[in-house]
Amino acid sequence: MSEKIYLDYAATTPVDPRVLDMMLPYFTQDFGNPSSVHRYGQKAEAALDEARATVARILNCKPSEIVFTSCGTESNNLAIRGAALDAREQRGANQILTTRVEHTAVTKTVEQLEKYYGFQVKWLDIDETGMVLPKTVAAAIDEKTALISVMYANNEIGTLNPVSEIAKICGAKNVLFHTDALQATGYFPMEVESLGIDLMSLGCHKFYGPKGVGVLYVREGTQLISHQTGGGQEDGLRAGTQNIPYIVGFAEALRLTDMEREARVSHLRPLRDRIIGTVLKEVPDAQLTGHPVERLPNHASFAFKGVDGNTLTQLLDAAGFACSSGSACKTGNPEPSGVMTAIGLKPDWGLGSLRVTLGAHSTSMQVDSFLAALPDIVDRTRNLTRDTLSGTSKRG
Repeated sequence: MSEKIYLDYAATTPVDPRVLDMMLPYFTQDFGNPSSVHRYGQKAEAALDEARATVARILNCKPSEIVFTSCGTESNNLAIRGAALDAREQRGANQILTTRVEHTAVTKTVEQLEKYYGFQVKWLDIDETGMVLPKTVAAAIDEKTALISVMYANNEIGTLNPVSEIAKICGAKNVLFHTDALQATGYFPMEVESLGIDLMSLGCHKFYGPKGVGVLYVREGTQLISHQTGGGQEDGLRAGTQNIPYIVGFAEALRLTDMEREARVSHLRPLRDRIIGTVLKEVPDAQLTGHPVERLPNHASFAFKGVDGNTLTQLLDAAGFACSSGSACKTGNPEPSGVMTAIGLKPDWGLGSLRVTLGAHSTSMQVDSFLAALPDIVDRTRNLTRDTLSGTSKRG
């Protein structure tokens, strides 16, 4: 193929030229440090304040509830560490509730808190679509619970969680609720009052902004212990000179997303449904992963029996299609991703995961090209996987 077709928008998105135009002056002419008292600093501070106000307006919260970070991972870390440490200090709560299908920015954080800080992690059950049911959360909360973290939308399989219902349960039990909303921000309203959450993580590069900037929404009155100390920036929660060009880019990307959300979803959902329907019809031994209805409008994910996902994505890339797989290969020991295992797939299915995610630049012709090529590439991958396993068996 002469054209490379990008189908991995859940991993990252290109920067919108309109966002880049807003950012550029703050690299050169308006380069001041917002903590400086002179005019250069005042201009940078004004840009910071305006960006914070824009984000707050779209999230329907106060500007003081917005904390700028370096990325969604840092936002998750600050929310979970900060809330858990404060809850233990204030009321002796020592338990964190979350799921095994969260992004590793959450799972690795709680595992470290358990290993090195003495917290207890209780893993919430999920159903076969990767969804957390509100009744599961309600049954798991007790007086030891410091924090609950459940993602809005799953990055690997696209499933949406009923976060507003979970938030109501947490509120009634006086337990803080955090959601990783990185994948959902581009496609759903993020009004925190409607959602009812206490802490919410956002990452700009998922909705056509720059990498290297994120936001943590912190509901007024929520106490966090900062994990990055130094100056008093971001109300003492995130020390370090604010990255003004990127923060300006975050605000503009979020503003455009809020303004164009309905049009983007209307464009993407039919393309997603065509991919799902055609793959399940045309590719043998294929199944959809994630919820069939309650899923991201740009997200199609599959498991193929007897396929190595890494080989599949490599062959797709060679054919001109950029997709991703959740499987991880460790020195000759391929393993399904934690998400595939958590939703109950056996290794012969779980190893063959494929994520296809669409974006603003995706076209019907690109989808047609992908669907025409995929069945043969899956078949070739099956043959290669079978040959590899057969060779391994003979050597053994």
